[in-house]
Amino acid sequence: MHIRLATPQDKLEWDSYVDTNSDVSPYCRFAWKEAVEQAYGHKAYYLLAEEEKKIIGILPLCLFDIPFSGKSLVSLPFCDIGDVSTDNDDIQKALLAEAILLAKKFNAKEVDIRSSQKNLMGNGISNWYTSVQTGKVRMLLTIPGSSEKLWAGFKSKLRSQVRKAEKNGLIFRWGKLEDLNTFYQVFSHNMHALGSPVHSKQWIESILTYYGKNTKMGLVFKDDQAVGCGIILFSKRRVSVPWASTLREFNRLSPNMMLYWNFLKYAADNDKNIFDFGRSTPNEGTYRFKKQWGAEPEQLYWYRLSAGQLTEGSSEPGNNRKYLEQIWQKMPLEVVNFIGPRVRKYISL
Repeated sequence: MHIRLATPQDKLEWDSYVDTNSDVSPYCRFAWKEAVEQAYGHKAYYLLAEEEKKIIGILPLCLFDIPFSGKSLVSLPFCDIGDVSTDNDDIQKALLAEAILLAKKFNAKEVDIRSSQKNLMGNGISNWYTSVQTGKVRMLLTIPGSSEKLWAGFKSKLRSQVRKAEKNGLIFRWGKLEDLNTFYQVFSHNMHALGSPVHSKQWIESILTYYGKNTKMGLVFKDDQAVGCGIILFSKRRVSVPWASTLREFNRLSPNMMLYWNFLKYAADNDKNIFDFGRSTPNEGTYRFKKQWGAEPEQLYWYRLSAGQLTEGSSEPGNNRKYLEQIWQKMPLEVVNFIGPRVRKYISL
């Protein structure tokens, strides 16, 4: 077995490994690395384990160098999960050990690994300190072989909510790269309403460009106005939703129901087995929205390895988050759309 950094020449084999291993998220495709580097300038270091020139394990990492804060390696930034994927525990341990060596090489003080594996650090990693966050789950739906079967399995209340969007005159269509401005208008308005810095338009463009045939943009319209938008990423058998947004003043028309139904319909009719709605806090609003489609929670384990002693609560969001959100919501949209992407590139969540 040999562990090394992946190169652009490894892209096809890397993605083949992601497609072959049904538990690996579409976020782990090589395209995420390319988009991170192109749009935000963070250098990505994708570790692979190989045997007789065949990949037998992967660990994608991105180096964050945050001003006045220091460096960290993250698997993966801007999404729910990266994780280490291997054929056995020995390969897993070797990849994690190599990640520590990389952290030491770059003088990074932390390694963050967003995982769905409960005992990922069961054997301990060198002499680094370990903490884990378990406050989030990702909502997964097992998809039957066709959209007809999927629809038939929905409760009547859910079907009526989807039909409500159609009765309200909403129209869904698939978007293209040239629809980026339309997407971003809805997306940036929604992030402003949430009080959160928005991703750059270049980041969305990079995702669409590098994922190519493995991504689709969905748009929902009321007459000529876009009122909902979203993006799905997929591997051979899995679909993930990194971003979905609607304009709040149109939510009474159920644009989110139309958006997600069309995403699910596409997944069911294109041989996908698992639909990942993304992360939620148990029993909160987004959790209940995803649960109504039949999705079930899978615990997320966000590990933090640190060269120094972790202080209690150091890996949790600050208490002033709500206050900052309220300030952000009150700022003009033009201002936050200018500042937001410059801040967002340093927020790994």
